[in-house]
Amino acid sequence: MNRSAWIGLLWALCAPLLWAAAPEVPDPEAWARLSPQQQNERRAELRRQLEAASPQERQAFRRAMRERLEKLPPERREALVEQTRERWQTLSPAERERLASERREQVQSMSRSERRELLEQRRAMLRKMTPEERAQWREKLPTR
Repeated sequence: MNRSAWIGLLWALCAPLLWAAAPEVPDPEAWARLSPQQQNERRAELRRQLEAASPQERQAFRRAMRERLEKLPPERREALVEQTRERWQTLSPAERERLASERREQVQSMSRSERRELLEQRRAMLRKMTPEERAQWREKLPTR
């Protein structure tokens, strides 16, 4: 699977948490221990809460989520990525397509400024990665 697909997968799994009102930011490691069913239930609950939140509250939630992930040591982040990758591999093709489709719809429904902010967040994330992490992501990029 190429880099874009992995990034899309991670965003498909995590982005619903990032785009909706100011509930408490879940612990990434605790989240990874949840079953897929539990994650879906919690994701739906967070989505409802975030839909009721103000734009400022949603932005604060996204910022807090990003900061929480960035505070993890690189080894732990990589372990979480690997767990996500393994879980993705166990999904049926139909489930994978459903998640990818949901993410596409979510991005398409964003305003121009929200998409620009998302792009800036991704660039900031790449700047903060270790050279080894960036090299791993680069290896997964599709050739153009």
